[in-house]
Amino acid sequence: MKILITSIFILSTVFSFGQQKDSPKLVVGIVVDQMCYDYIYRYYSKYSEGGFKKLMSEGTNCRNTQYNYIPTYTGPGHASIYTGTTPSNHGIVANDWYDRTTGKEVNCVTDSTVTPVGTTSAYGYYSPKNLKANTITDQLKLTYPNAKVISMSIKNRGAILPGGHLSDGSFWYDFATGKFITSSYFMNELPKWVNDFNSKKQVEKYMQGEWNTLLDISEYTESEPDNSPYEHLLPGKIAPVFPYNLSKMMEGKDAMLQYETFVYTPFSNTFLTDFALSSIDAEDLGKDNQTDMLCISYSTPDLAGHAFGPYSVEIEDMYLRLDLEIKRLIEELEKKVGKGEFTLFLTADHAVVPVPQYLVDKNLPGGYFFMDEHFTQLRTDLEQKFGFDCILSVDNMNIYLDRKSLSDNDIDYDEVVEFIRENVQSWENVKRVFTAKQLYSSAVDDEWMDMVRKGYHHAESGDIIFILEPGFLPKYSDTESAHKGTSHGSAFNYDTQVPLLWYGENVSAQEIYRKIEITDISATLSQLLYVQMPNALTGKPIVELLKH
Repeated sequence: MKILITSIFILSTVFSFGQQKDSPKLVVGIVVDQMCYDYIYRYYSKYSEGGFKKLMSEGTNCRNTQYNYIPTYTGPGHASIYTGTTPSNHGIVANDWYDRTTGKEVNCVTDSTVTPVGTTSAYGYYSPKNLKANTITDQLKLTYPNAKVISMSIKNRGAILPGGHLSDGSFWYDFATGKFITSSYFMNELPKWVNDFNSKKQVEKYMQGEWNTLLDISEYTESEPDNSPYEHLLPGKIAPVFPYNLSKMMEGKDAMLQYETFVYTPFSNTFLTDFALSSIDAEDLGKDNQTDMLCISYSTPDLAGHAFGPYSVEIEDMYLRLDLEIKRLIEELEKKVGKGEFTLFLTADHAVVPVPQYLVDKNLPGGYFFMDEHFTQLRTDLEQKFGFDCILSVDNMNIYLDRKSLSDNDIDYDEVVEFIRENVQSWENVKRVFTAKQLYSSAVDDEWMDMVRKGYHHAESGDIIFILEPGFLPKYSDTESAHKGTSHGSAFNYDTQVPLLWYGENVSAQEIYRKIEITDISATLSQLLYVQMPNALTGKPIVELLKH
């Protein structure tokens, strides 16, 4: 019996090491929040040789990578990348949605049952409990418990969803203290290395400096003029122009505003890279034959992108500086883990529409859809026809109905739904309207319904969903500020097409032009890691990447 047990141990050991010899020691997943596909080309001539250019020339560039569902938001994007499936399966249907149980809006990673770790602020009450599917990081931990998974981001959802349910450490930024924190879901106290990093007070140091353009401002020819009418102002500024004297801008402001403003600067990306590099050393990532995963999500391009728009000098400068962070990260990975010992992928959770007012002024399709004026009238029409306003909430262009009141008043649910559908479809600049029954019972009649269906989950989504025409953004009221800045969430290419670059061990230098869906990333990682595909995965492996 002893001989048999010994033989089994030897065989299992050989199998374990045999599996690992073809797998990278470390997989690094980088998600750039709100990165348009064209950014890697529009600013190409100004990038360094070791950042985006290196990934594009020495790695695999998937040039037609698309999101295959809506809404294209941060929470669903990160969840879809790492679960390999769409919101209809993983349940993260938006960043926030209306919760029928509580009657309140909830965040996609909110969790009142946990406690903050590393802070006493409300920014610590988060976990992956709302995620209904396993991630590739979960699958790695299930298969190889000794594998280590570390994830981080400025945004809580950008850290939590990639790390999954079994993360060894998911850390995000505390807007109240300027520190990296976590919650009791993951651990009871911060590791020493995180406390040491926080003790450096880097945010306070950066906010004593200045954000000016990396190059002479005359060289930013890929952007609109610096003083643009389409941009929001950061606190302490009277015009959206360089330089941003951060110290002067924060004079007389409270500390929390300083921490909040910091994340709109490119130094927030540097801050996150520093944290990522600290984690590699402290957590011994990639130091043995068991593959580890490091998940990094750069949130600042999204925060700045909302404020300034994709044709601003601020965004161009943001990406020229982010390129240097990617270069630094690659160089340090090659030193710390070893050249040819890691695999890295870089993608985005969504892209963004140009500022709609900019489109209007250029005589291009687009504009604004003001929700208040439409739904005020619709609520009045519902009261006149059915006796009461049965709309509980409108979130993410999902209309939630008071099903209980309809039943209690013996009002036909289907009649109300059809009444609302016909009204909404008649509104100018509404492209399509779908009902929950259509999405669950009808055959897919076109690509738009298919994208809505894949982004729909019965527990979190509404009774009626509508989408707008290309170039239009929903706004609640028509104010001057409503015509500045931009957003995302649609089914159109400006939101759905994102970069996807692969680099490192066993990655060939090539360009792939066929359509690749965002859910294919985890399907490909499953093959690279020799693990079973995550439980709800619907993507397909990128076979060109696996042929080496």
